[in-house]
Amino acid sequence: MFELRLMAPEDRVEMLGDALDALDALSVSVEDADAQTDAEQALFGEPGMPPPKEGWQRSRVIALFPDEDAANEAASVLALQDFFDGCAVLGVAPVPDQDWVRLTQSQFAPVEITPEFWIVPTWHEPPAQAKQVIRLDPGLAFGTGTHPTTRMCLRWIATQGEGAFADQRVLDYGCGSGILAIGAAKFGARNIDAVDIDEAAVSSTRLNAEANGVQLNAGLPEAAKGEYQTVLANILATPLKVLAPLLRSHVAAGGSLVLAGILERQADELKAAYAPYAALEVSDTEDGWILMTARC
Repeated sequence: MFELRLMAPEDRVEMLGDALDALDALSVSVEDADAQTDAEQALFGEPGMPPPKEGWQRSRVIALFPDEDAANEAASVLALQDFFDGCAVLGVAPVPDQDWVRLTQSQFAPVEITPEFWIVPTWHEPPAQAKQVIRLDPGLAFGTGTHPTTRMCLRWIATQGEGAFADQRVLDYGCGSGILAIGAAKFGARNIDAVDIDEAAVSSTRLNAEANGVQLNAGLPEAAKGEYQTVLANILATPLKVLAPLLRSHVAAGGSLVLAGILERQADELKAAYAPYAALEVSDTEDGWILMTARC
């Protein structure tokens, strides 16, 4: 396979992507040409907020083609288009043969939650000090333990102690891969509902639970019924604010509400949104993200 590499200003990225798709590119990716420099830009998206831009001020567009002739032909066709003004062809180069499975696996090492609690891909041996392990491989659903929000939620679960959830109903709202629900099960929970709006996440949660030898109920949000002693929601600030009355209604008296996906600067927004229902406080922080909890 061969890569066609292009440079494009922000306002041409979408048109280039559409054109490359029409030229039968196998894939198209966009990178910040100024990454790792002082001019690097961060682009983020969040539900309920305007979508991120299509590209960066200086975007590197990389298209993959099955052979060199197809890549060169695409470059020639693009150079003739009016919209290519301001863009440039950086070159065509072969993609080195690699063991892509091994390369991908090498990027996912065991993740420490606590010294005795680890997230371990199936191709790794657990660390010698690990007494509690979740086996989880990268997949379609969010949540592999590498993000600070996931680690903080799992750390909160672990600090409750062995057997802390034995007599509890636990709800993982927005379960993604099901990692938080599985974490609760590893620490004694036996009555767990894990829900998500994405059916792929629900399927992923079921498969991951089976791989870890734990029992839980996975389904769409309407599967969450009644009250729970622990409600976990690792989503993002905007949907967490919208869901405040719903999530609070699922917490039993004296139960715990655990929220993540929140930036440090959003703490006051979340406190205000939940003030009519619960008194949130910051319980953990990592890399600019916070964990907020309340005893209801």
